[in-house]
Amino acid sequence: MNKNWIIFWSLGFSGLTLPVLAGVKFANSLGTNGIDALKLHQSPYNLTGRKIAIGQVEIGRPGMFGWDKAVSKNRAISPAAVFLRNLPAKANIGIDPHAYNVAGVMVSQDKAFPGVAPNARLYSSAVLSTKRMGQPEECLSAQHIALQNGGDVRAINFSFGEPLDRDPRPEAILDGNALLTLCIDWSSRVHDVVYAIAGNQGKGGIPIPTDNFNAINVAFSSEREGIFNKVHVSNLASINQGIENRLDGKEFNIGGRRAISLVAPGTNIPLLNPDGKLNKSTGTSFAAPQVTGTIALLQEFADRQLRTKQPNWTIDARRHQVMKAILLNSADKIQDAGDGLRLGMTRTLVDKQNQDWLVSDAYKNTKIPLDAQMGTGHLNAFRAYQQLNAGQWKPDAPVPPIGWDYGTINANSVQEYGLQKTLKENSFVSITLNWDRLVELDDQNNNQEYDMDETFINKGLNNLDVYLIKENGKNNEVVVCNSVSEVDSVEHIFCPVPTNGNYKIRVEFKKQVNEATQAYALAWWTVAEK
Repeated sequence: MNKNWIIFWSLGFSGLTLPVLAGVKFANSLGTNGIDALKLHQSPYNLTGRKIAIGQVEIGRPGMFGWDKAVSKNRAISPAAVFLRNLPAKANIGIDPHAYNVAGVMVSQDKAFPGVAPNARLYSSAVLSTKRMGQPEECLSAQHIALQNGGDVRAINFSFGEPLDRDPRPEAILDGNALLTLCIDWSSRVHDVVYAIAGNQGKGGIPIPTDNFNAINVAFSSEREGIFNKVHVSNLASINQGIENRLDGKEFNIGGRRAISLVAPGTNIPLLNPDGKLNKSTGTSFAAPQVTGTIALLQEFADRQLRTKQPNWTIDARRHQVMKAILLNSADKIQDAGDGLRLGMTRTLVDKQNQDWLVSDAYKNTKIPLDAQMGTGHLNAFRAYQQLNAGQWKPDAPVPPIGWDYGTINANSVQEYGLQKTLKENSFVSITLNWDRLVELDDQNNNQEYDMDETFINKGLNNLDVYLIKENGKNNEVVVCNSVSEVDSVEHIFCPVPTNGNYKIRVEFKKQVNEATQAYALAWWTVAEK
């Protein structure tokens, strides 16, 4: 690893940008072989992120037309506002091609290369990393972005991170206690915002804040025969026990907790530079903003449903836990054969060893909800729309085959969602439950905001589990599938239905670690008998 490469990683970027070669063809990462977002831009959906605020925190920032000379001839990307940490940006200071590329994935209005949410309002902050800057400045920047648009920012993109060797803690490890990691989990809850975090990659990498609990960590896929369906080799995720033990806490979370939530396209992504020229880019840097942009599309839809007072819709649709459950539960795992039994999934995703979900430890072991490399699968914006469109359903009455909920549960109790229709034999069920780790601010001056000399208090993670249960009449219930991790803030079920019949989903608050009432989000997708 040469010196320049080390500097590149110490700045916390997570991508490699190369000039475009003449004649190079790009797979369209926003089309049906990617995340299938272009369909949502068009009628009858007409979702482009209008009036939805999203954020970006990086070392640098994108240029703003009319403000920065570097983009004086390029209007394709126009942020709503740009900042230097928590202050207004100075003209021509901190502009960075990487940040511009990432912003373009989210909000580019270029007709040939549109962003996922071209009409979303992007607020961007540059940390301007130097040896004196670090996690406190990054946290301050994240908080500042979360407070923009009247405090209504739905998602914030982190296409950078911190190496462990810059963490000031002695013998620092990936245990969720780095200041920036605690900040992300605190801000997720307090500002109710989804953080999309670029997954770790390369040797040494940028592991902080990928040891978070409350955000969505994104690995990146490469394309085979034009379809994004394989985890790229440079994603950093545990492969076998020998490597995992040696790097436990250094490259992977301590204690076996899984880091990756989702996979999104990240290989040879075509992007505009500030000067208007085209580059191709590879890395988790360009996968994470596809998740951020997708959230903007979903939130525009949610606001539309609320505005028109649709039944089974509340402002819970805006909650970060709900967005996480929706995106993880609707991800592609195994391609549907056309009979709907695999929930209409559009591709089979494989890991670096060409293994699919059905041979993963996450599929076989009830204590492992997420695959180390694939999370719950590949981002699919259109399927996420379908999952969200099914509406919110409470456990006080039978629920439809597809739906979601945001609720609370008391310690040592259960909530049960009875499915109103019998499930089809051999069909698959997808269920995702997630909730927050509780992180509080040690607010020395009681201003309800993080200040540079303040720290956070880790109150830990309550333990919730989820079950699919077959009802065979009174006092005769059989647990068909369950997800019972003792360390993760997500539980996920993907399993086949053994026989036709009546089923219910049970959420259990198994072990209290902090507060006695826990908020959670739940999403489910099943196949009913016709």
